[in-house]
Amino acid sequence: MVEYRIDRRSGVATYVQIVHQTKQALRLGLLEPGDKLPTAREVVEATAINPNTVLKAYRELEREGLVEARRGLGTFVRKSLGATPVDSPLRAELDAWAVRARETGLERDDAAALFTSVLDEHFTKDQRDQRDQRDQRDQKDQGDEA
Repeated sequence: MVEYRIDRRSGVATYVQIVHQTKQALRLGLLEPGDKLPTAREVVEATAINPNTVLKAYRELEREGLVEARRGLGTFVRKSLGATPVDSPLRAELDAWAVRARETGLERDDAAALFTSVLDEHFTKDQRDQRDQRDQRDQKDQGDEA
């Protein structure tokens, strides 16, 4: 069961936070197809938000095909996004990295900025490399046809 945490100072809309946290739980394998999401009432009791906000988040997840509402039964996960289970060795390495970052005096936002910077560099680079490889194949194919 996912437990939503709402950060009212984040500047991120509450329903977006619920959508994001649900997707994160799907990616980490904490939610799997067939699992039931907490009812709007349960989320409201735990977070003190408007029930319409929960329903808006669930509608967004349903629109994306991730969950489905079953009349009188609740909202259920339709598909997983998971490729990285929560007990992955990568998580253990990240955990150790976070400990080292904290020991060196980095604040949470500093560590997050550093991590995001590295992610952007590598994933942007991967996407650029894939595009370059595709362009090279296209040029080679055009050269073969001529």
